[in-house]
Amino acid sequence: MSWGTELWDQFENLDKHTQWGIDFLERYAKFVKERLDIEQNYAKQLRNLVKKYCPKRAKDEEPRFTSCLSFNSVLNELNDYAGQREVVAEEMAHKVYGELMRYSQDLKAERKHHLQEGRKAQQHLDYCWKQMENSKRKFERECREAEKSQINYDRLDNDINATKSEVEKAKAQFYLRNHMADESKNEYAAQLQNFNAEQWKHFNNAIPHIFKNLQDMDERRTVKLGETYRSFAEAERRVIPIISKCLEGMVSAAKAVDMRKDSIIVVESFKSGFEPPGDFPFEDFSQNLSRAGSDGTISNTPKGDREGTPGPRSDPKHAMSRTKNKLWLFGKKPKAPSLEDFSHLPPEQRRKKLTLRIDELSKELQKEMDQRDALNKMKDVYEKNPQMGDPSSLQPKISETICNMEKLRSEIHKNETWLSEVEGKQSSRGDRRHSADNHHPTPPGRESPEGSYTDDTSQEHHTPHKRPSPPQPGQPNPDPHEFDDEFDDDDPLPVIGHCKALYSFDGQNEGTLVMAEDEVLYIIEEDKGDGWTRARKQSGEEGYVPTSYVEITMEKNSKGAVTYI
Repeated sequence: MSWGTELWDQFENLDKHTQWGIDFLERYAKFVKERLDIEQNYAKQLRNLVKKYCPKRAKDEEPRFTSCLSFNSVLNELNDYAGQREVVAEEMAHKVYGELMRYSQDLKAERKHHLQEGRKAQQHLDYCWKQMENSKRKFERECREAEKSQINYDRLDNDINATKSEVEKAKAQFYLRNHMADESKNEYAAQLQNFNAEQWKHFNNAIPHIFKNLQDMDERRTVKLGETYRSFAEAERRVIPIISKCLEGMVSAAKAVDMRKDSIIVVESFKSGFEPPGDFPFEDFSQNLSRAGSDGTISNTPKGDREGTPGPRSDPKHAMSRTKNKLWLFGKKPKAPSLEDFSHLPPEQRRKKLTLRIDELSKELQKEMDQRDALNKMKDVYEKNPQMGDPSSLQPKISETICNMEKLRSEIHKNETWLSEVEGKQSSRGDRRHSADNHHPTPPGRESPEGSYTDDTSQEHHTPHKRPSPPQPGQPNPDPHEFDDEFDDDDPLPVIGHCKALYSFDGQNEGTLVMAEDEVLYIIEEDKGDGWTRARKQSGEEGYVPTSYVEITMEKNSKGAVTYI
């Protein structure tokens, strides 16, 4: 149904209707704007919530419990969910709100153009109507004047007192007025015919064309609204699969919570490696009392005393010492300062820390070795092709890399020594526990929760012990306070080769051997893969030296005559 034929006389109403249509479109655009603002604020609040409950932690403080890891997974999925809300807001901003605002401006300009054309057509028709009305009034006025002149002429012509000149003058006026009335009539007829033609064009051509344009504009506005309604829904529907994956991830995180794993982690995190405290011995303070009373007197003296055999006597000092050392197992453990060898930690925790540090140092050592190999290759290339660079310019960097390697190896060796000490203590405690099960009691006051300290120093002097041998890679480092009842082997290790020092070595770390450049040493133990070789000077002093610092020649009757550089 066309507006031009059905609403030819409703220009003002169509003006109001098209204005209402644009206002409605802008109202919907405002609704979309408020909706996307809600989405943006919602996403922002979700991200702030995730950030609040996901504080930055140090690497050592990262949670390992499945419940914590699952909660972190839930937070990550929620963060992704917030990202999808931002995507929804962005889609609405660009494909709905932005499009509506641009289209609204276009509609306003188009409507203004069509209405201006309609007003121009109406103004032209009004002009034609005014022209016709003016000619009509003129024609009417001229006719009245002609009638008056005719009446005046007839009066003078019938008046016998009127002179001839007056009659002729009235007659001439009568003819003039009739002529002017005829001209006004013709002009009026022409203007009337012109107005009717313009009016026909106005209502049959101009107005239908203008109204058709307004109708097309309004229909396009309606279609655009429908499209934006669909885009509004599509912006939400596009993210539903990803949001579903986020929710599935949260469900999977919930299923990943394992109470047994968390319990195991609690044990691994807080296990000290100490043994439970043993039974307190009976301290008989009545042994020095003289036996009194008749033979029928009941005595509480142990059977050994009655038979004359001295029973085991406990030293109260020992018992108090052991009690003091074990009390923290049942109460609050005193805080100890952090030490480089982690000796302030329980054995099990100390072993884990040392193992982790050795792994990190090994990775750094591998990087330095790779850098050294790369520099050596580059040096070889420069030596073969001098135009590419000066080989001597790489020597400082190579030396620095080697120095870093030795420092790292020294650190690894030191930490492995500490680790061997911890593992040795743990195995020693296991052996002693097994021995105790076979009825070999430990003297009172000698055993402490760590098996390494006691307040009774008198017995330490009664137990002979030798100076511990230098630490060996991968072997437990003896602790004089731990293995006072064990003896080192007095037989020296046999010589299996000799070596020549390529560089000087200061031997600042414990267990290492100082050597000068070109010094010849005896090899008594091969490199176990940790970069250290055990050597002996001609003076008899033994220790470890960096394998890369010496040129080694093995004896033929040993494991093989191999030279290492």
